[in-house]
Amino acid sequence: MTTTAAHETATGTPTGEGAVRRHELAAFLRSRRERISPEQVGLPRGRRRRTPGLRREEVAQLSAVGVTWYTWLEQARDIQVSAQVLDALARALLLDPTERAHLFRLAGAADPAPTTDCPAVTPALRALLEQIEPYPACLQNSRYDILAYNRTYGLLLCDLDAVPPEDRNCMVLSYTHPEWQSSIVHLEEVQRLMAARFRATMAAHLAEPAWKTLLKRLQDQSPEFREAWQRYEVVAHRSKTKEFLNRHVGRLVFDHTDLWLGPGSGPRMVTYVPADDTTRERVARLHAIARGSGSRGAEPRPMTDGEVHI
Repeated sequence: MTTTAAHETATGTPTGEGAVRRHELAAFLRSRRERISPEQVGLPRGRRRRTPGLRREEVAQLSAVGVTWYTWLEQARDIQVSAQVLDALARALLLDPTERAHLFRLAGAADPAPTTDCPAVTPALRALLEQIEPYPACLQNSRYDILAYNRTYGLLLCDLDAVPPEDRNCMVLSYTHPEWQSSIVHLEEVQRLMAARFRATMAAHLAEPAWKTLLKRLQDQSPEFREAWQRYEVVAHRSKTKEFLNRHVGRLVFDHTDLWLGPGSGPRMVTYVPADDTTRERVARLHAIARGSGSRGAEPRPMTDGEVHI
């Protein structure tokens, strides 16, 4: 037993981040076990049951793990827990998607089957996008899918309404859509940085089908992406200044801001605020054009593959 573990045993107080996580995990498992009745999982109640909810041995049986091992887990012992065992526990304890994600976070493990049950963009968020006008703004997930956008954004780099919903992805558009590409000043640099950011973000989603499908599509359709991907560059930051050449009003310079809507690298609201007076005047004109053209904007798109609820 380590010195830290001995101190925890003697005092009952967790010390260190790992110990705190183990104690929180133990408490979470106990609380979930105690709320489930035997009938909910097809077990007989029996006459001598004094434990609220399920017994430890019943959870172990349902999860196909050893009773002693599961007991140690609820005692916050310093033991290794595989993703497969966590998956079995989540199923046995009838955890909902939020609880399942919490279980894996406490255990410090990657979920092999993250939830895909996420809602569409809410009316409140679509209303917020409209209120930001005339400035361009959109909602994106961590995979760079454009989930919704306002009218100004809809004409910023191309006529986004004319792009099929399944193609409204900033990576796909930046590498395969000629009009979108022609609107980006310093295109090669932007493409290189996007590929590097995509590699950094994808590290947490390597086993997810939607991410693998997007990667394959980019590799199949864009030699430029294949070249950038082979550099194995990784960056975490995003440029705060964006320059575009809009076909309606000319050159635009923006201060770019990400407003995160959830933890980690989940969904975000992307906003573009004019960096100078000329851009401010031209954006107002672009907004007027978008309104006159009947651009729908704020086009809703479902969130999928592990995105947090908005």
